[in-house]
Amino acid sequence: MKSELHLLRQRLAPSGRLRVAINLGNAMLARQAGTDGELGGLSVLLARHLAERLELPLDLLPYRAAGEVVADAGRQRWDLAFLARDPERARTIAYSVPYARIEGCYLVAADSPCHSNEQLDRPGMRIAVGRGAAYDLHLSRTLQQAQLIRAATTPGAVVLFLEQGLDAAAGIRGPLRQWAATRPGFRLLEENFMLIEQALAVPRGEDDAIVAGLDALLAELRQQDLLAQWCRELSLAELGLEVPTVQ
Repeated sequence: MKSELHLLRQRLAPSGRLRVAINLGNAMLARQAGTDGELGGLSVLLARHLAERLELPLDLLPYRAAGEVVADAGRQRWDLAFLARDPERARTIAYSVPYARIEGCYLVAADSPCHSNEQLDRPGMRIAVGRGAAYDLHLSRTLQQAQLIRAATTPGAVVLFLEQGLDAAAGIRGPLRQWAATRPGFRLLEENFMLIEQALAVPRGEDDAIVAGLDALLAELRQQDLLAQWCRELSLAELGLEVPTVQ
């Protein structure tokens, strides 16, 4: 394994530093204390573990939204990112196996007549979504009649939903559930519109050995039960995050 780690270190971070993009648009996986505060969350713990395992100094690069991370994929601004797997993104990004799965769902007003995803996909229905998020890409492909109204970031989608009186906001079940729990005028639809697979990501065109090496490190983490341990410490299972089990 030592020789494999040496090869992965050279190919993944040729500068000698591991530059990791942190998507703050996904509140289940990353957060920042204030504008310039300390970064935390599952993706940050993963980044630190990988840097330690590869014996590399770590640079954490915060981004407001996944779309901004994807836009920088071909600009050599980061070596590794944490992103949802999506076929459109796969044109410029290569993915590891999933390390977590989370639910995409809709937030609606408590008195909304909609109780299913199908009821939202009708003419005249307007749904707020964060531009470039995995669920924006998914819903852009799958919605037949509803209109997507895009906010600059995922948290901004809820603000847009409120300000414009839209019919729903699309997002991640965990953070939306927390938001709605303190606001009795809102509820979540019970069914998901997608299951989002979170993975390690590298710019497309890199050596396939990089992805294979990342897959091996994730398998090691699962064998050691570290991913599940971190999720318990961060109370992520309670928010609907699922860690794939060891095969």
